Amino acid sequence: MNLPDVPPADDVTADWWDATREHRLTVQACTQCDHVQHPPRAVCTACSSMDHLTLRDASGAGVVDASTVVHRAPRPDVEVPYTVARVRLAEGPILLTRLTGGNDWTIGDAVAVGWVDLPDGRALPVFHRTDG
Repeated sequence: MNLPDVPPADDVTADWWDATREHRLTVQACTQCDHVQHPPRAVCTACSSMDHLTLRDASGAGVVDASTVVHRAPRPDVEVPYTVARVRLAEGPILLTRLTGGNDWTIGDAVAVGWVDLPDGRALPVFHRTDG
């Protein structure tokens, strides 16, 4: 898999990226209202709290919510075709990600997280099919 351009960590996402170094998928949780969200933000999208946000380990299980197969490479060094999908995690949030293991996906397919290591030590979550 060709590696995409990945943004640098910032004050809001640094802890999330640090967890990926250990191949741990996390979601952001608000301890004030118990809302769970992804990607990490500076504010809870449910109650607007800025002071009660923490990261919580996620199971890595989810289902395909929507997907598309990309046939035209965004850069000359990217191999096509590949599948981009919205994966709804068991914890609720949606992750935009790549699916591995073919391009014949359907909505509702059960998936689990896998990892693609980046040269800087971080890792990208990708998802593969499970038996459900």
